[in-house]
Amino acid sequence: MSKVASQSSHPRSLSRVSKPTTPASPLGCAQNPWLEYCLDAMQRMVLFADLMRQRSEQNQAQQAKTVPHVLSFDAELVLDARTFSKAVNYLLVRIQPLATQVLDPKKRPFVVVDPRAGHGPGIGGFKADSEIGVAMAAGHPCYFVGFTPDPMPGQTIEDIMHAEAKFLEKVIELHPDAEGKPCIIGNCQAGWAVMMLAATRPELCGPVIVPGAPLSYWAGVEGENPMRYTGGLSGGSWITALTSDLGNGIFDGGNLVKNFENLNPANTLWGKNYDIWSDIDHGGARFLAFEKWWGAHVNLNGEEIQWIVDQLFIGNRLSSGQIVTQAGEQIDLRNIRSPIICFCSKGDNITPPPQALGWISDVYASDDELRLCGQTIVYAVHDHVGHLGIFVSGSVAKKEHQEFASNIDLIDVLPPGLYEAVLTPKTAEVVNPEWVEGDWIVRFEPRTLADICQIVQPNQDDALRFATVARVSEINLEGYRRWVQPWIRLAVNTPLNQCFKSCSAALAPASVFSHQNPMMSILPQCAEWVRQHRLPVAADNPFLKWQEWYSEQMMSALNGYRDQRDRAMEQLFISIYGSPLLQQMLGITAASCPAMPAITPERHAFIQQRIAYFNANMAEGGLREAVMRALLYIGMAGDGVDERAFNALRLIRSQNEALPLSEFKQQLREQYFSLRLDQDRALATMVDMLPADLAKRQAALEVIRRIAGAAGEMSAVATARLHEIEALFVAEKTPQHSLQ
Repeated sequence: MSKVASQSSHPRSLSRVSKPTTPASPLGCAQNPWLEYCLDAMQRMVLFADLMRQRSEQNQAQQAKTVPHVLSFDAELVLDARTFSKAVNYLLVRIQPLATQVLDPKKRPFVVVDPRAGHGPGIGGFKADSEIGVAMAAGHPCYFVGFTPDPMPGQTIEDIMHAEAKFLEKVIELHPDAEGKPCIIGNCQAGWAVMMLAATRPELCGPVIVPGAPLSYWAGVEGENPMRYTGGLSGGSWITALTSDLGNGIFDGGNLVKNFENLNPANTLWGKNYDIWSDIDHGGARFLAFEKWWGAHVNLNGEEIQWIVDQLFIGNRLSSGQIVTQAGEQIDLRNIRSPIICFCSKGDNITPPPQALGWISDVYASDDELRLCGQTIVYAVHDHVGHLGIFVSGSVAKKEHQEFASNIDLIDVLPPGLYEAVLTPKTAEVVNPEWVEGDWIVRFEPRTLADICQIVQPNQDDALRFATVARVSEINLEGYRRWVQPWIRLAVNTPLNQCFKSCSAALAPASVFSHQNPMMSILPQCAEWVRQHRLPVAADNPFLKWQEWYSEQMMSALNGYRDQRDRAMEQLFISIYGSPLLQQMLGITAASCPAMPAITPERHAFIQQRIAYFNANMAEGGLREAVMRALLYIGMAGDGVDERAFNALRLIRSQNEALPLSEFKQQLREQYFSLRLDQDRALATMVDMLPADLAKRQAALEVIRRIAGAAGEMSAVATARLHEIEALFVAEKTPQHSLQ
């Protein structure tokens, strides 16, 4: 397992603040380091216990709300899916901008969808510097999709997908003047749900951003990603069905939270509590704010979680196109027409980069197929931030999310293909700083499927092992449903379920510090007395140094236990499911593994029609199309698309008769495909697209020079291509086309 500290549960990032110098002690403890330390430690213990009491009361108050959330923004309800014909516990709200934020009605709205994976909603807008905050700071109207703690009876994943489609229809209706369809952000679990929606209703979606979203569930690297072995070592999804049955048909989201916490026992068992206890005079408000989200658990229907585990985490059926709706529609990710932005991190042990990006090489057989399908995919890999940091970290919001939000129109018009978002700091020496938004310069560099494979490291042996897990899971689940489930359902009732829940590992610790414990009644008064008579230990106290040393040893020991546990899990998994005998007994072969989605006759015919169309219309167009083709020809020789070039183009576009963004995107793609299909012919026919008026051609050439050089000095190849374009534009010709 990766040695990077997990942020799957409470981050150990509660900031340390230097302890103040100890004031003179009326008890004379300052002359005795041991007494000084003991007094400070006891005071910290009382304050820590009171903080735990506050957490319990806060969580109980949060759970008592009808729609608990942790949004730091005001919002107004737009649609309540609990009133739909197929009711689900989802709501669409419109986020109210801060007093300092001015929204532009012409900018596409953003819709942030939070994950329903054990916790309540609001993490996407937990801070001012958040996905919601940076989107509104860039002038975009913002909406949020949240949910209530309890599911509606009988709701399914497909019902939720249809409800979210209605939400998007409403958002589009409310923004008739917006340039472009809504940009959708699907965090973690919401990411795969949003991708399914975009594949079935592509006409509703603008760019889709999926931060930390698992899409290729079997992917991973041996020795680094142990969470993927959990399903196999528990014998498959029968344990999910049992947990739902013990919950009387409801799956307690606290079980998912415990799974996350178990990934990092050092943080769960020691680090998170030690950090706040050792620095109890600071950070309490921040701790309670995070706990307000972390401790508020939500539930799922048994059918929902069973579908998720069977179809996705164990079955891995999304990227292979094996999921079929009740209406018989195959969910094929190649049907997505919007750009897809995948944001992941090497420090994320819940959704590591192979699981976030592996679907790309699963779905597309070649780079040409990806381009011919008209797909644009952008990915970014952070070096170290943990899973929650992808959505919560202010530094990430100010960097990656800010750049995605401010450059979303550029992403939307990128030519089809695979790109990596590369961010570099904006310095005083940067060229054309007025065309850079924010503190970073983003460049979208072309990549290939081979680059994705270097990250994912696909392994056929792994595929056979997980296919074996899927088959074992089917057998065990069928056995459970036939022989055990009827008896469990007969025995479990609502009172027994409430008893199970109150004794669960997720709720029991909190109840110890709640008002249900009579000993807590005097704690607030004790804590207040301690605050008034606080005597913090001196920073150079030798016993404080010993305390820090002891904590480091505890963390090291627990991390060592974690590493040994994860290695043992991996070896056990490989020895069981990698057994050729077991695979042969179950009939598992390479053909049993989820295959790449086949190209249907309809899709093949569509691709051939598109090729024929571009070939037949290569000479069509006027000066505007010629300028687009020229810029693409020059840009294809560079190392990517820089935001400054697009912002320069956007400025020039605004000063002239501007095409709607959708038409601009369509024309740009047509010129791109013309160059891809036959570059020599595309350049030759471009001459016929130019007007006879030399002055107009020279003015257009100045625009080309300005945009091509917006990012600074061009490469030698790009410069040579610019000279080619200059020769074509200034050559004498017989007028054939007029300026459009």
